[in-house]
Amino acid sequence: MSTSDIKLFAVFGNPVTHSLSPLMHQAAYDRMKLNARYIPFCVKDIGKAVDGIRGLNIQGVSVTLPFKTEVMNFLDEVEEDARKIGAVNTIQNIQGRLIGYNTDWIGFVLSLKESLKIRGKQFAVLGAGGAARGIVYGLLKEGGHPIILNRTFSKAEALGKEFGCPFLPFSEKERIKSDCLINTTSLGMSPDKGKSPFPEKLLKNFPWVVDIIYNPLKTKLLKEAEEAGCRTMSGLGMFVHQGAEQIKIWTGQEPPRAYMKKVVLTKLNRQAPPGA
Repeated sequence: MSTSDIKLFAVFGNPVTHSLSPLMHQAAYDRMKLNARYIPFCVKDIGKAVDGIRGLNIQGVSVTLPFKTEVMNFLDEVEEDARKIGAVNTIQNIQGRLIGYNTDWIGFVLSLKESLKIRGKQFAVLGAGGAARGIVYGLLKEGGHPIILNRTFSKAEALGKEFGCPFLPFSEKERIKSDCLINTTSLGMSPDKGKSPFPEKLLKNFPWVVDIIYNPLKTKLLKEAEEAGCRTMSGLGMFVHQGAEQIKIWTGQEPPRAYMKKVVLTKLNRQAPPGA
Protein backbone atom coordinates (compact mmCIF):
# COMPACT_ATOMS: atom_id res chain seq x y z
CA MET A 1 0.00 0.00 0.00
CA SER A 2 1.46 3.36 -1.03
CA THR A 3 1.83 6.33 1.29
CA SER A 4 -0.72 8.18 -0.86
CA ASP A 5 -3.37 5.83 0.55
CA ILE A 6 -2.69 6.99 4.12
CA LYS A 7 -5.35 9.25 5.58
CA LEU A 8 -3.80 12.13 7.51
CA PHE A 9 -5.25 13.65 10.68
CA ALA A 10 -3.65 16.22 12.96
CA VAL A 11 -3.85 18.33 16.09
CA PHE A 12 -3.08 22.07 15.91
CA GLY A 13 -2.06 23.82 19.11
CA ASN A 14 0.72 25.66 20.91
CA PRO A 15 2.08 23.91 22.87
CA VAL A 16 1.15 20.36 21.84
CA THR A 17 3.94 18.26 23.34
CA HIS A 18 1.83 17.52 26.44
CA SER A 19 -1.21 16.39 24.44
CA LEU A 20 -2.31 12.76 24.64
CA SER A 21 -4.53 13.17 21.57
CA PRO A 22 -1.93 11.64 19.19
CA LEU A 23 -1.62 8.55 21.41
CA MET A 24 -5.39 8.15 21.75
CA HIS A 25 -6.31 8.80 18.13
CA GLN A 26 -3.56 6.59 16.69
CA ALA A 27 -4.58 3.75 18.99
CA ALA A 28 -8.17 4.09 17.79
CA TYR A 29 -7.24 4.08 14.08
CA ASP A 30 -5.00 1.05 14.55
CA ARG A 31 -7.77 -0.81 16.39
CA MET A 32 -10.25 0.17 13.65
CA LYS A 33 -7.75 -1.11 11.04
CA LEU A 34 -7.67 2.25 9.27
CA ASN A 35 -4.59 3.23 7.29
CA ALA A 36 -4.32 6.57 9.05
CA ARG A 37 -1.77 8.73 10.85
CA TYR A 38 -2.46 11.44 13.45
CA ILE A 39 0.27 14.08 13.67
CA PRO A 40 0.81 16.89 16.23
CA PHE A 41 1.69 20.34 14.87
CA CYS A 42 2.93 23.17 17.08
CA VAL A 43 1.32 26.08 15.23
CA LYS A 44 2.55 29.69 15.17
CA ASP A 45 0.19 31.09 12.50
CA ILE A 46 -3.25 29.45 12.51
CA GLY A 47 -4.29 31.02 9.19
CA LYS A 48 -1.30 29.49 7.38
CA ALA A 49 -1.81 26.21 9.21
CA VAL A 50 -5.42 26.06 7.96
CA ASP A 51 -4.14 26.61 4.40
CA GLY A 52 -1.90 23.62 5.01
CA ILE A 53 -4.94 21.40 5.64
CA ARG A 54 -5.91 21.80 2.01
CA GLY A 55 -2.33 21.71 0.74
CA LEU A 56 -1.49 18.47 2.56
CA ASN A 57 -5.00 17.00 2.13
CA ILE A 58 -5.36 16.46 5.86
CA GLN A 59 -8.77 14.84 6.39
CA GLY A 60 -9.46 16.18 9.86
CA VAL A 61 -7.86 18.38 12.51
CA SER A 62 -8.28 18.67 16.27
CA VAL A 63 -7.86 22.28 17.37
CA THR A 64 -6.63 23.00 20.88
CA LEU A 65 -5.42 26.03 22.83
CA PRO A 66 -5.00 28.83 21.98
CA PHE A 67 -6.73 28.67 18.58
CA LYS A 68 -10.30 27.46 19.18
CA THR A 69 -11.85 30.88 18.61
CA GLU A 70 -9.42 32.41 16.11
CA VAL A 71 -9.59 29.41 13.77
CA MET A 72 -13.26 30.16 13.02
CA ASN A 73 -12.17 33.11 10.85
CA PHE A 74 -10.44 30.80 8.37
CA LEU A 75 -13.10 28.13 7.79
CA ASP A 76 -15.67 27.82 5.01
CA GLU A 77 -18.48 26.84 7.35
CA VAL A 78 -19.08 26.55 11.11
CA GLU A 79 -21.70 24.11 12.38
CA GLU A 80 -24.52 25.55 14.52
CA ASP A 81 -23.42 24.25 17.95
CA ALA A 82 -19.86 25.53 17.43
CA ARG A 83 -21.16 28.90 16.23
CA LYS A 84 -23.36 29.31 19.32
CA ILE A 85 -20.52 28.28 21.63
CA GLY A 86 -18.07 30.53 19.80
CA ALA A 87 -15.31 27.90 19.57
CA VAL A 88 -14.20 25.17 17.18
CA ASN A 89 -12.16 22.15 18.27
CA THR A 90 -12.72 20.01 15.16
CA ILE A 91 -12.19 20.65 11.44
CA GLN A 92 -13.44 18.35 8.70
CA ASN A 93 -11.96 18.62 5.20
CA ILE A 94 -14.46 17.67 2.50
CA GLN A 95 -12.61 18.01 -0.82
CA GLY A 96 -11.02 21.29 0.25
CA ARG A 97 -14.11 22.68 1.97
CA LEU A 98 -13.32 23.12 5.68
CA ILE A 99 -16.15 22.76 8.22
CA GLY A 100 -15.77 23.56 11.91
CA TYR A 101 -17.43 21.65 14.76
CA ASN A 102 -17.29 21.62 18.55
CA THR A 103 -17.21 18.19 20.20
CA ASP A 104 -16.07 19.44 23.62
CA TRP A 105 -19.62 20.09 24.79
CA ILE A 106 -20.98 16.72 23.71
CA GLY A 107 -17.90 15.00 25.16
CA PHE A 108 -18.63 16.63 28.51
CA VAL A 109 -22.34 15.81 28.40
CA LEU A 110 -21.75 12.15 27.49
CA SER A 111 -19.20 11.81 30.30
CA LEU A 112 -21.38 13.51 32.93
CA LYS A 113 -24.50 11.53 32.00
CA GLU A 114 -22.65 8.28 32.74
CA SER A 115 -22.84 9.20 36.45
CA LEU A 116 -25.24 12.08 36.98
CA LYS A 117 -28.61 13.13 35.63
CA ILE A 118 -28.38 16.65 34.15
CA ARG A 119 -32.02 17.66 33.64
CA GLY A 120 -33.36 19.77 36.49
CA LYS A 121 -30.05 19.80 38.40
CA GLN A 122 -28.14 22.92 39.43
CA PHE A 123 -24.48 23.29 38.44
CA ALA A 124 -21.94 25.80 39.72
CA VAL A 125 -19.56 26.41 36.80
CA LEU A 126 -16.17 27.72 37.83
CA GLY A 127 -14.59 29.81 35.07
CA ALA A 128 -15.80 31.85 32.10
CA GLY A 129 -13.35 30.97 29.32
CA GLY A 130 -13.69 28.84 26.19
CA ALA A 131 -14.14 25.56 28.08
CA ALA A 132 -16.85 27.10 30.26
CA ARG A 133 -18.74 28.27 27.16
CA GLY A 134 -19.04 24.73 25.81
CA ILE A 135 -20.00 23.28 29.18
CA VAL A 136 -22.65 25.91 29.92
CA TYR A 137 -24.06 25.34 26.43
CA GLY A 138 -24.18 21.56 26.96
CA LEU A 139 -25.79 21.85 30.40
CA LEU A 140 -28.50 24.18 29.09
CA LYS A 141 -29.13 21.94 26.07
CA GLU A 142 -29.64 18.97 28.40
CA GLY A 143 -32.01 20.84 30.74
CA GLY A 144 -29.52 21.69 33.49
CA HIS A 145 -29.33 24.99 35.40
CA PRO A 146 -25.81 26.46 35.42
CA ILE A 147 -24.65 29.40 37.54
CA ILE A 148 -21.33 30.97 36.52
CA LEU A 149 -18.66 31.88 39.04
CA ASN A 150 -15.47 33.64 37.96
CA ARG A 151 -12.66 35.68 39.51
CA THR A 152 -13.01 38.35 36.81
CA PHE A 153 -16.64 39.30 37.36
CA SER A 154 -17.05 41.09 34.01
CA LYS A 155 -16.35 37.81 32.20
CA ALA A 156 -18.87 35.90 34.33
CA GLU A 157 -21.44 38.62 33.69
CA ALA A 158 -20.85 38.62 29.93
CA LEU A 159 -21.12 34.83 29.67
CA GLY A 160 -24.18 34.70 31.91
CA LYS A 161 -26.01 37.35 29.94
CA GLU A 162 -25.11 35.72 26.62
CA PHE A 163 -26.48 32.33 27.67
CA GLY A 164 -29.28 33.63 29.90
CA CYS A 165 -28.09 32.10 33.17
CA PRO A 166 -27.17 33.56 36.60
CA PHE A 167 -23.64 34.65 37.49
CA LEU A 168 -21.75 35.66 40.62
CA PRO A 169 -18.34 37.13 41.45
CA PHE A 170 -15.91 34.64 43.00
CA SER A 171 -15.99 36.66 46.23
CA GLU A 172 -19.58 35.43 46.82
CA LYS A 173 -18.70 31.73 46.52
CA GLU A 174 -19.92 31.05 50.07
CA ARG A 175 -23.49 31.68 48.87
CA ILE A 176 -23.50 28.85 46.37
CA LYS A 177 -24.94 25.43 47.07
CA SER A 178 -25.73 23.24 44.07
CA ASP A 179 -25.90 19.63 42.93
CA CYS A 180 -22.48 19.80 41.30
CA LEU A 181 -19.40 22.03 41.12
CA ILE A 182 -17.59 21.99 37.76
CA ASN A 183 -14.06 23.36 37.38
CA THR A 184 -13.49 24.54 33.80
CA THR A 185 -10.28 26.46 34.60
CA SER A 186 -6.76 25.12 34.05
CA LEU A 187 -5.75 25.62 37.70
CA GLY A 188 -4.52 22.28 38.99
CA MET A 189 -3.41 20.98 35.60
CA SER A 190 0.08 19.53 35.25
CA PRO A 191 2.60 21.02 36.01
CA ASP A 192 0.63 23.11 38.60
CA LYS A 193 -0.64 20.00 40.35
CA GLY A 194 -0.50 21.46 43.85
CA LYS A 195 -3.11 24.17 43.27
CA SER A 196 -6.90 24.18 43.61
CA PRO A 197 -9.35 26.76 42.22
CA PHE A 198 -11.84 26.44 45.10
CA PRO A 199 -11.62 26.57 48.91
CA GLU A 200 -11.59 23.16 50.57
CA LYS A 201 -13.93 24.24 53.39
CA LEU A 202 -16.76 25.03 50.92
CA LEU A 203 -16.70 21.74 48.99
CA LYS A 204 -19.23 20.19 51.39
CA ASN A 205 -21.85 22.39 49.65
CA PHE A 206 -21.67 20.13 46.57
CA PRO A 207 -22.63 16.41 46.44
CA TRP A 208 -20.63 16.15 43.20
CA VAL A 209 -17.37 17.84 42.13
CA VAL A 210 -16.18 17.56 38.52
CA ASP A 211 -12.82 18.74 37.19
CA ILE A 212 -12.44 18.79 33.40
CA ILE A 213 -8.65 18.40 33.79
CA TYR A 214 -7.50 14.86 32.98
CA ASN A 215 -3.77 15.25 33.68
CA PRO A 216 -3.35 14.59 36.56
CA LEU A 217 -6.32 12.25 36.89
CA LYS A 218 -6.85 13.31 40.48
CA THR A 219 -6.27 17.05 40.90
CA LYS A 220 -5.89 18.72 44.28
CA LEU A 221 -9.53 19.85 43.93
CA LEU A 222 -10.74 16.27 43.48
CA LYS A 223 -8.59 14.94 46.33
CA GLU A 224 -9.99 17.57 48.69
CA ALA A 225 -13.53 16.94 47.41
CA GLU A 226 -13.23 13.23 48.20
CA GLU A 227 -11.98 14.07 51.69
CA ALA A 228 -15.04 16.33 52.10
CA GLY A 229 -17.33 13.40 51.23
CA CYS A 230 -18.16 14.48 47.65
CA ARG A 231 -18.46 12.14 44.70
CA THR A 232 -15.95 13.15 42.02
CA MET A 233 -15.23 12.90 38.31
CA SER A 234 -12.09 13.78 36.33
CA GLY A 235 -11.91 15.09 32.77
CA LEU A 236 -10.80 11.75 31.33
CA GLY A 237 -14.27 10.78 30.09
CA MET A 238 -14.78 14.17 28.44
CA PHE A 239 -11.38 13.91 26.73
CA VAL A 240 -12.13 10.43 25.37
CA HIS A 241 -15.67 11.24 24.21
CA GLN A 242 -14.72 14.52 22.47
CA GLY A 243 -11.99 12.65 20.58
CA ALA A 244 -14.32 9.78 19.73
CA GLU A 245 -16.90 12.25 18.38
CA GLN A 246 -14.17 13.75 16.18
CA ILE A 247 -13.37 10.33 14.74
CA LYS A 248 -17.08 9.76 14.03
CA ILE A 249 -17.22 13.03 12.09
CA TRP A 250 -14.08 12.25 10.09
CA THR A 251 -14.61 8.55 9.33
CA GLY A 252 -18.34 7.96 9.74
CA GLN A 253 -17.49 5.02 12.01
CA GLU A 254 -18.00 4.45 15.74
CA PRO A 255 -14.57 4.32 17.41
CA PRO A 256 -13.59 1.94 20.26
CA ARG A 257 -14.24 4.32 23.18
CA ALA A 258 -13.50 1.86 25.98
CA TYR A 259 -10.19 0.96 24.35
CA MET A 260 -9.30 4.64 23.84
CA LYS A 261 -9.96 5.29 27.53
CA LYS A 262 -7.83 2.31 28.54
CA VAL A 263 -4.89 3.54 26.43
CA VAL A 264 -5.00 7.05 27.94
CA LEU A 265 -5.52 5.72 31.47
CA THR A 266 -2.51 3.41 31.14
CA LYS A 267 -0.33 6.32 29.99
CA LEU A 268 -1.52 8.60 32.81
CA ASN A 269 -0.94 5.92 35.45
CA ARG A 270 2.61 5.42 34.17
CA GLN A 271 3.25 9.17 34.38
CA ALA A 272 1.90 9.48 37.93
CA PRO A 273 4.48 9.30 40.72
CA PRO A 274 3.97 6.63 43.42
CA GLY A 275 1.27 7.60 45.90
CA ALA A 276 -0.11 10.37 43.67
